Amino acid sequence: MKETKEFKTETKKLLDMMINSIYTHKEIFLRELISNASDAIDKRHYLSLTDSNIPTTEYEIKVEANKDAKTLTISDNGIGMTKEELEEHLGTIAKSGSKDFLEKLEGAKGDVDIIGQFGVGFYSAFMVADKVTIDTLSYKEGAKAVNWVCNGGTEFDMSDGKKEERGTTITLYLNDDCTEFCNEYRIREILDKYCSFMQAEIYLFTKESYDEYLAHKDDPEEEEVAEVVNEDGTEATDTEKKDEEKKEEKKYVKPSPINDPSPLWTKHPNECSEEEYKEFYRKVFRDYKEPLFWIHLNMDYPFNLKGILYFPKLNTEYDTIEGTIKLYNNQVFIADNIKEVIPEFLMLLKGVIDCPDLPLNVSRSALQNDGFVAKISDYITKKVADKLSGMYKTDRENYEKYWDDINPFVKFGVIKDEKFAGKMDEYILLKSYNDKYLTVADALEENKEKHENTIFYITNKNRQAQYINMFKKAKIDAFYLDMIIDASYIGHIEQKMEGVKFVRVDTDLDKAFTKRTSKADQEGLNENAGKLQEKLRALTGNDRIKVEIRNLKNTGVDSVLTASEENKRMEEYFAAMGMGDQLQGFEDPGTLVLNAGSDLVKYISEDPDGENAGLVLEQLYDLARISAGSMNAEDMTKFVEIGRASCRE
Repeated sequence: MKETKEFKTETKKLLDMMINSIYTHKEIFLRELISNASDAIDKRHYLSLTDSNIPTTEYEIKVEANKDAKTLTISDNGIGMTKEELEEHLGTIAKSGSKDFLEKLEGAKGDVDIIGQFGVGFYSAFMVADKVTIDTLSYKEGAKAVNWVCNGGTEFDMSDGKKEERGTTITLYLNDDCTEFCNEYRIREILDKYCSFMQAEIYLFTKESYDEYLAHKDDPEEEEVAEVVNEDGTEATDTEKKDEEKKEEKKYVKPSPINDPSPLWTKHPNECSEEEYKEFYRKVFRDYKEPLFWIHLNMDYPFNLKGILYFPKLNTEYDTIEGTIKLYNNQVFIADNIKEVIPEFLMLLKGVIDCPDLPLNVSRSALQNDGFVAKISDYITKKVADKLSGMYKTDRENYEKYWDDINPFVKFGVIKDEKFAGKMDEYILLKSYNDKYLTVADALEENKEKHENTIFYITNKNRQAQYINMFKKAKIDAFYLDMIIDASYIGHIEQKMEGVKFVRVDTDLDKAFTKRTSKADQEGLNENAGKLQEKLRALTGNDRIKVEIRNLKNTGVDSVLTASEENKRMEEYFAAMGMGDQLQGFEDPGTLVLNAGSDLVKYISEDPDGENAGLVLEQLYDLARISAGSMNAEDMTKFVEIGRASCRE
């Protein structure tokens, strides 16, 4: 007997919004319905553990996409519902904070993902369907099947159903704008995104494959035999064997679930092999470069959290932006990279985190002020710091081997997270030009006799090659700090370690590079430098160029261009902010340092007004600019033309 009932007021409003509103991600409906089916299976399973009258079974969820009928069907063999339960759960949403939900929904403007933020479970089906039917049979003894039908209006019909198996089947009659959701490949894509690791096995069918499944689902499983024999026990002939093989080829093969109900993160770390970790990484992130190493998170108290964080192999520092942290709730995908749960610097990693204590439908605004979420973030930070510091202490060789790849993560972490910095500052390494790795403290200690509280650093190995050679000959350490993050990291250390300063190798030359010169001799050099400075300014038209003459220890250097550390940092800052053009015309031209021991420098110093003095001086300046990588295309062309003219003469 059919009964027609009206929805409660709040449910009417909700259905109207579902039908008439536009959402960013309509596909979310399938995650909601599959999650409900999984919950129903979990409830039946738990009840069966304590009640022997509830039969156990092979729990599964079946999804059928029927493009001809424009329907999508989701079936489970879970707890099912009685008529009273069906009316109670679907006739009203008052039990799930509907008023609060509706207020937020009515206040939303534009194309927003309300479903993903607040969660409406079953009702999300009406975003894509004109009509929804439910056929259900409760697990309770003596329960009768029930049929529920709603066309998206203010009423729903209930009548006796015909379902024979315990569980629930929901059929969506898709509207014309949403027929993509009866396409097998589109549904597979959505299930792969949200339900790849759902705890219940999920099977996907088309109309044709489902009909074939129904025809064979009760087939008995046949045991394999080693050889084909006749009824009388004699061995079959070759012809008989071939006939039997053909029959075997036609045998129906039961489909495999499209999900993995037991993902690696649900296991204890001691149960997982190295190859399993790598295979899981390849499968989830489609990255076929092997990860460097990983951290398996496994916590039961004071909150439940499991997961795996991978440190990926990077080709360049720009690869770091490709990091992905997938957040799950009981193996149901929630979102990528939610910074309220995952520390920002760890989003550069790749990994999965499963926290059942978080709501399935995460509202970022709610998470921002959630103390529980802050504890999760702190725990993850601590585990990463413990892993890295432990590796430094017990496996320094591998730590150094991985350092070039992991240092962007670590430096970003100490800059952005004070707690992480407190645990990791002393384990950050600096790599010198001779591939020696030292901590900041060790670098300062080893070089304190030559330059106390100073660390020289390299920003560009090729452009600064001349300067690096000078450091090598002077046996002074210089360290590569040539990644985008390093400018911020240098500021972080200088602020934390009072008195410590970082100096680029191409800025003001340290006294360690010059020979001792008497006061009188230096005054003479300064006088000659003043004359050459005036001449160079006249030749270049730049009255901000400075010229110095020093007795450099490295006799292989005729000239070198230096600039102040402050100006170099300012130029890098503007370039990083995309405002490099604002410095045009105001760049620091630097200081041309001439080596007093060079024959060319002696030649122009002794006779600054000589016939070729200007040409030699300009060439020394251009050579220094080339070595510093600061010559523009126009000046480079001029330099080449002068060189050709000199060769012809």
